[in-house]
Parts: sequence; C-alpha cells; structure tokens
Amino acid sequence: MTTRVFSGARPTGRQHIGNYAGAIQNYVKLQAEYDCIYCIADVHALTTLEDTSKLPENIYELALDWLAAGIDPEKSIFFVQSHVPEVLELHTYLSTVTPLSWLLRVPTFKEKVKIQPHNVNYGLVGYPVLMTADIILYKAEVVPVGEDQLPHLELTREIVRRFNSVFSPTFPEPEAKLTTFPLIVGLDGKEKMSKQLGNDIEIALSPEETIARVMTATTDPARRYRNDPGHPEVCNIYRLHHYFNPGQTNTIAEQCHTAKIGCVECKRLLAEKINAMLALFRERRAALATKPKYVADVLTEGAERARVIARKTLGEVKLKMKLI
Repeated sequence: MTTRVFSGARPTGRQHIGNYAGAIQNYVKLQAEYDCIYCIADVHALTTLEDTSKLPENIYELALDWLAAGIDPEKSIFFVQSHVPEVLELHTYLSTVTPLSWLLRVPTFKEKVKIQPHNVNYGLVGYPVLMTADIILYKAEVVPVGEDQLPHLELTREIVRRFNSVFSPTFPEPEAKLTTFPLIVGLDGKEKMSKQLGNDIEIALSPEETIARVMTATTDPARRYRNDPGHPEVCNIYRLHHYFNPGQTNTIAEQCHTAKIGCVECKRLLAEKINAMLALFRERRAALATKPKYVADVLTEGAERARVIARKTLGEVKLKMKLI
C-alpha cells in the first residue's frame, strides 16, 4: 500500500519563491512516490484575515500556481479545505482531548500574536488542532513541512498519541519530511518570506517585476561600498543562489569575498536565474488562467474524492468516541 502524504497552504495571496523552492516543487516530486493529498487551507487563512473579500480570488490564484507548477489532479487529490466539512467536525472532537497548555507553548502562536496583537482569536490558538484534523482525517503518514512547522507537527503527534491512548489506536503518527531547502528568508533578510510581512517575491510576477523586487533585497549589512569584501554566508541573496543558481554558488562566494562582484550585480544575476527557472511555469499559468471552469472542476472533484476518505474516518472516530 502506497504511503499517504498530506500538506496544505493558506490562500493569503499568490505563492512566492519561498513557497516554490521550499514546498511546491517538493509537492510535485512526491506525486511520483506517494499517494498525495493537497489542500488549500481557507479556514486556516481566516485566523489572520480580517477582510475576507479577496479570499475567493486568493483560492483561485493559489490553485493556478499549484496546477501550473505541476500538481496533477490525476495523481493527487487537490481541494479546498472548507469544501470537506468533516475536518471541522473532527477538529471539534480533537479539541476535547487537547490541553490548552499544549497550544499556548507553540512558538508560531507567539509569533503570530506579535504580528497581529489586535486579533488574537481562538482560531489562532487552535490552529494546530485544526492542522492535526487536516492530516489525520486522511490518515496521512508523511507531512512535508518547513522547519518552522516542526513544532506544529510534533503537537499533531502528541494529539494523536492522546487520542489513540484514550479511545484505542486509530491514527498513525505522521512523520515530517523536511524539504532540501526548508526555510526561505524574505527580502528583509530577517524573517521567513511571507506575504503577510510583504518581504516576498511572487512567482507569477513578470520578469521585470521580479527584477524590481529582487533589487530591493537586503544583502550583507557590513558591505557598504562596492570594493568592500563581502560575507556571503550572512547574505540572503547568496542563500537564494543555492536554489535558483546552484551551479555557480562557489564562484559567487569567491567573487563576493574578493569584491569582484557587487551586491547589485549579484542581485541582477539572481533575478535572471529566477526568471529562467520560472519561465515555463509562467507560460503554463497564463494558459490555465484562460480556463477558470477547469480549475473550478478540479477543486470540486478533489473535494468529492477527499470526502469519501473523510466520511469513513469520521465514522470510525465517532464509533470509538461512543457518539454513535
């Protein structure tokens, strides 16, 4: 039996190069080895969105990005989270076996509180419980995640152990599968690349827009002049070269150390490589954008397939919890 993978992303805007390098390309590769289920997590997005007017557009844009990148609805189940309401019911059941203290210690919860202190909602606290429901509703065994999501996944494993202990073995403990490029720092050189923080580069931008965004990036803070020797090990642009320009990283490091290349030149080279890597993706995306009904049909069919699995799991859960 093929191992099942589950992963999802919040539709807070079009996907950026951090998503592409750290997650999307990995999703595409996993389809060749695993039974993959991919979810557009719109309910999760509500924890940070106070204005939901753009949510339908964001869902559509994310679907375009994933399909253009190579998510194949013939190989994977691809759907919108809220279109499978069973996940919300399972979330409620799991919340009764999850101590509040477990949720308050999660590092990403504390980070979100700092970003949005005016909107510390229940959903933000319970985010890991809903994430757990997302995963175990399909009895997924592997979850591709970035380093920042490891505390959430470990909490998922704790909730699974608690449920299995109280109600008898029901769910597998999902294992993390870290990507080879697990954490992409944003253009500010400080925080993880994020649409919410505005330090991102959308993969659907035009080549000209991509160049403009890359040129705003923070580089080596100690390098003030063109002739100053650089320190590529602390430069985010250099880290991005490892993904978008892997064959030249040693040369770039040497040229940076010896001031043979300046930060502006280094940025331009990176922008060229990003544009080259994304050229085919952008071509496919433009073609898909002319077929909105196809995109909608993919998501509808994906939700129907997901619900078959979800109903079976939820029935088992309710039976073990003596709800039926």
